[in-house]
Amino acid sequence: MAKIEHIDLGDFPLLLAPMEDVSDPPFRAVCKKQGCDMMYTEFISVEGLIRDADKSVQKLDIYDEERPIGVQIFGAEIDSMKRAAEIVEEARPEVLDINYGCPVKKVVCKLAGAGILKDIPLMVKLTEEIVKSTNLPVTVKTRLGWDHDSIRIVEVAERLQDVGVKAISIHGRTRQQMYKGEADWSYIAEVKNNPRMHIPVFGNGDIDTPQKAVEYKSRYGVDGLMIGRASIGYPWIFREIKHYVATGEMLEPPTLEERIAVAKEHLMRSVEWKGEKLGIVEMRRHYTNYFKNIPNIKPYRAKLVSSMDIDEILETIDSIGVEFAGYEFEPALPDTYEY
Repeated sequence: MAKIEHIDLGDFPLLLAPMEDVSDPPFRAVCKKQGCDMMYTEFISVEGLIRDADKSVQKLDIYDEERPIGVQIFGAEIDSMKRAAEIVEEARPEVLDINYGCPVKKVVCKLAGAGILKDIPLMVKLTEEIVKSTNLPVTVKTRLGWDHDSIRIVEVAERLQDVGVKAISIHGRTRQQMYKGEADWSYIAEVKNNPRMHIPVFGNGDIDTPQKAVEYKSRYGVDGLMIGRASIGYPWIFREIKHYVATGEMLEPPTLEERIAVAKEHLMRSVEWKGEKLGIVEMRRHYTNYFKNIPNIKPYRAKLVSSMDIDEILETIDSIGVEFAGYEFEPALPDTYEY
């Protein structure tokens, strides 16, 4: 049973990873319906939050249907992080999560995200101050280390737990790897198997099929899985993994009709939340996987990723249903890809 302080997540929870321009309320809503146990917001700049920047503040939007949910923040200045934690608390999430894993240069160069992996004492001090400044359970998402020569994740996890962190999610790559190569879960297993660790340890990286989810559950003994890129345009990965964990059998893939219904729901929620222009543009990354493997789908997909007219997009989605009616999908999940 995995629990983040008082929050019961069940026997083997599946978490939606925080992904910039992906893990927004429209996408979280469809993932929740497909069995996701806990979700996180897109990461929020503490500097933007304390300056009341519209984009940062909007990311605090939380809806009851999404709970339990964590708000993720990133930054490197202790005072700013503490002030941001106070603002987050007012949004009433279940959890406050700190991003120590984002590898993007513009974040790292400020010693935020994965950049702080070059200064572990600051990382621990920053975490301790945030824990003291909020009533929310504090969790952390991080990577193995800055590069292969500086992997100290077992020590880091211990120290974060010692200053009050209630759960840790570990992406099995270093910052230097970005999203390339294969995630190394052996280090995640070392953290989980450390007899000093008593908080939940969630593994992240390369989980893109139910078979791999069960294999990693068994091999590495983590308390749950955090799924990111494999869920983009394919929220069904959560229900498929749950079914495979419970029965050992592959669930039938979603039908074309179901894909169309969810894609349209996702699109309309996106437009409603972000406005028509941004809602349409940020939805585009999902269409590839919503309609993956359909033969001769390219002309339709080209329309979906080029049109700025909501009625035209909805008509194109409906046309896919008519043109490919009765198409049967193979029971396989999409490959992960860079977003």
